[in-house]
Amino acid sequence: MNTQIQTKLANLPEQPGSYQMLDQHNQIIYVGKAKNLRARVRSYFVGSHDLKTTKLVSMIEDFTYIVTQSETEAFLLELSLIKEHSPKYNILLMDDKTYPYIEITNETHPRIQITRKVNKKNKLLFGPFPNVTSARDTVDLLGRLFPLRKCQPMPKKLCLYYHIGQCMGPCVYPITQEHYQPIFNQIKAFFRGQNTEILDRLKNDMNRFAMNLEFEKAQEMKLLIQAVQDTTTKQQIIFPDLLDRDIFAYEERDSYLTTTILFMRQGKITFSESKIMQIYQDAEEAFLEFIALFYQRHPFPKEILIPAHVDGTILEGFCENRLLQPQRGKKKELVQMAQKNASIYMENHLDLHLKKELKLNQAMNELSQMTKIELLRRIECYDNSHTMGKNQVSSMVVFKDGIPDKKSYRKYQTKFASSGDDLQAMKEVLYRRFQKMLENQSLDRPDLIIIDGGLTQLRAAKEVLGSLYLDIPLISLQKDEFHKTDTLILEDERRIVLDRHHPLYVFLSRIQDEAHRFAIAFHREKQTKQIFSSILDAIPGIGPATKKRLLDQYKTITNIKQATDEELRRCKCTTTQIENLRIALQSKGE
Repeated sequence: MNTQIQTKLANLPEQPGSYQMLDQHNQIIYVGKAKNLRARVRSYFVGSHDLKTTKLVSMIEDFTYIVTQSETEAFLLELSLIKEHSPKYNILLMDDKTYPYIEITNETHPRIQITRKVNKKNKLLFGPFPNVTSARDTVDLLGRLFPLRKCQPMPKKLCLYYHIGQCMGPCVYPITQEHYQPIFNQIKAFFRGQNTEILDRLKNDMNRFAMNLEFEKAQEMKLLIQAVQDTTTKQQIIFPDLLDRDIFAYEERDSYLTTTILFMRQGKITFSESKIMQIYQDAEEAFLEFIALFYQRHPFPKEILIPAHVDGTILEGFCENRLLQPQRGKKKELVQMAQKNASIYMENHLDLHLKKELKLNQAMNELSQMTKIELLRRIECYDNSHTMGKNQVSSMVVFKDGIPDKKSYRKYQTKFASSGDDLQAMKEVLYRRFQKMLENQSLDRPDLIIIDGGLTQLRAAKEVLGSLYLDIPLISLQKDEFHKTDTLILEDERRIVLDRHHPLYVFLSRIQDEAHRFAIAFHREKQTKQIFSSILDAIPGIGPATKKRLLDQYKTITNIKQATDEELRRCKCTTTQIENLRIALQSKGE
């Protein structure tokens, strides 16, 4: 403990607040809260600790704190700081997973769609679903059952969906909110499992088609009835009140915490999710912090159930008084079920988690030693992608403490590099990235840059950083003739052949593959737009200005086809241009 910390400890107030532990680079590595700052912060530096706390304390070179009016305020401040800074020893608690939901859009003529960006104010939001396939199947079924709009943007003429009874035709007919409200009520009933009315209608249609010898349509109704019944009976109804609930429980073992969430929707358990993580604080505090971080990204259900032995006082206001700690009855049995799942998950996955963590730490330590970087937190990796020189793009992926930090990923569209010139593209992207960092001090500085390429690319990257007077460590990953990562090239141009069975090879390959995947995805997106643009180039009378307006407005050929003549005129298309568009797109078979 240095003298600076000793002095600060002596002057700590006995008030609630949030404290932030800093490392030798003045970066926040841990954020905590306290009812009594003096007692809590001092506890880190006196007495003996377990290995996890000892590891944390060994990294602390300084600390800061913010006094609050109450422990609840300290808790909210702690959550805000964790979200802003992603501290190394808090980051594992952050739940960055998003679940797919189904929503009825808030539009004049609404649609049914899948979303991961939930609007908590939308009352026609259903979910979450365990995966996007399940959500997509449900949306497909809802689309066949309920005649809501399918087209986007909405055309001005009737489409196929109207003619097969899956749309009311708001593009032509005056459909009002009064028409939609009964459909909304039926969709809500569908998710509650109250489908008697729907099934009766489908059975009547099936019998009518069979009586008229329309056996294909009758078979379609039969399959639709089966789909509704399968969706309704997937889970047993546990609570007749049909409320939405999230049930949380946890298990602690050897400084590791397993959290389990049971998702109950409309009185049915739909699925569960478990997560295991290392913690550097009291298990109960970590559990409550996890719940709070979870609801920063997800909407609240009607009720949130947690174990009775947990002091949930600090969560009550945060969870808008939805928190329950059942002492008896079926709700207590639900919490016990979540607890049992957490215990089983810990038993079955802790060893595997420890092995993965050990290999990751081994890889990070070896990379740190090779590059002589004492603190290796943020790694950036760059890759290029193009097709025979066309649609050239670059990507930057970020790994923080060995974990992908997807919110920090960036896409680059090269502006000055010649087509197919990977070297110039790499130079341009690196220059743009780090010139911007120099101009904006709030942008993160990487501890290590990884270049996907050989010695030439490494030298080019060094040249760019040198021109900006930046001293950031660099390495390059070179592939063999089979396009597999083979050699690590250090900044001093020493080559290290990688052992494919070693954790370092696995870790570096993962980073490289992620950069390549991200670049390819962006390249395909751009290529699709290029194909669209090329089709427009071949249409007589469509000049650069008109093409740009069409690309900006409609994005795809299908959208242009669905646009009415009046909409195209509003896009400043002449009658001749519209006629040429219709002829050309029809001949393309789009």
